[in-house]
Amino acid sequence: MWYNNILETIGNTPLVKLNKITKDIDATVLAKIETTNPGNSIKDRMALKMIEDAEKSGKLKPGGTIIEGTSGNTGMGLAIAAVIKGYKCIFTTTDKQSKEKVDALKAFGAEVIVCPTDVEPEDPRSYYAVSSRLERETPNSWKPNQYDNLSNSIAHYEQTGPEIWEQTEGKITHLVVGVGTGGTISGAGKYLKEKNPDIKLWGIDTYGSVFKKYKETGIFDEKEIYPYITEGIGEDFLPKNVDFDLIDLFEKVTDKDAALMTREIARKEGIFAGNSAGAAIAGLLQLKHHLKKDDVVVVIFHDHGSRYMAKMYNDDWLRERGFLQDEKLTAKSILAKREKQEMVTIDSNKTVLEAIQTMKTLNISQIPMTQQGMVIGKITEGDLLNALLENPSIKSAKVESIATASFPFVDLNTSIDKISGMINKENSAVLVEDETGTIEIITQYDIINAISG
Repeated sequence: MWYNNILETIGNTPLVKLNKITKDIDATVLAKIETTNPGNSIKDRMALKMIEDAEKSGKLKPGGTIIEGTSGNTGMGLAIAAVIKGYKCIFTTTDKQSKEKVDALKAFGAEVIVCPTDVEPEDPRSYYAVSSRLERETPNSWKPNQYDNLSNSIAHYEQTGPEIWEQTEGKITHLVVGVGTGGTISGAGKYLKEKNPDIKLWGIDTYGSVFKKYKETGIFDEKEIYPYITEGIGEDFLPKNVDFDLIDLFEKVTDKDAALMTREIARKEGIFAGNSAGAAIAGLLQLKHHLKKDDVVVVIFHDHGSRYMAKMYNDDWLRERGFLQDEKLTAKSILAKREKQEMVTIDSNKTVLEAIQTMKTLNISQIPMTQQGMVIGKITEGDLLNALLENPSIKSAKVESIATASFPFVDLNTSIDKISGMINKENSAVLVEDETGTIEIITQYDIINAISG
């Protein structure tokens, strides 16, 4: 048996029992592994459904251009379907999304425009607004609008819900889903509640999103909105696909808990899942006191871990955000292992001769250059030598005339591995701001001293 094209392989994803990561939960917990879809995410289901419904209604015409604001996964589903069906794709996304997601969309021939995260949805720079503008300006184009297009929910009502019901033989008691557009929990949840009204729908939300408070109070509170790191869940507006009457409760999960749990899923269950799966399991563990032994919980694992290699699966990324504390040496511990020393700098208005004298007197081989107290460049022995060989009379010139790019800045939590990798022929040191706001310099000697000490 074979399939006529890749779109026919969407759906019928496996349900896998979780064991180690849920050992403290007094219930059976099953993960719906949506990474087996061709685009490695659950969004393939609704992307194809939105396209098919738009074709039927005449909104999407042959040779048309699909334009959508996406965090990456919906774009992937749309891009795959567009390849098979002969459409062009333009996607807008936010600078919060991982580089892997953007590169993956480009791999399917899509054009990707990256927009700022920290702006209101109505702001003309937002990825929602930019996609709407492009749709108006591009002939024969169609915007799926996954947030308000109810074909999104219908896809999960027709596919995901029935699959879960059949795979659990109707024994499911709880469905746990990270809520972004709302299509999965609302569509699958509607089907499941029609089969058994006692099934509970738990939506996982994130801090910085409006969902939980709106569900509990009916108030859209803009004070709840602020930037967050967790990808794929939460919103700063109310998508039409989120059926608040259907969802029984929302549980918020911190960025840190979601990120660390994402890694734990891989290490304890051997399942390489994305950030929203980590958030969903972290939220489920927070709600475990609501569960009984005979309960059967299904958790949606939305997408694949490969989309987050530079983020949740990167130790330095976690350390820089204070999410990972381990025994590895960091910039902070390097500074702690050496005696307190005041960093020597030179103002950009000083002369080359003064730089030579300062470095000679203090027996140092490099010196950061400042302008109004801010580090804007550096002078090294090599810079001085090259400048003097080229023009011996340059001694009276301002030091800024021979300066090169500043030493790179690192965070206090940056690992010694990353710091040593940054020190090379171009950069003989790195700079770090300590807990008091003072700029410190870390050299290769400091690293050797910290390791040997």
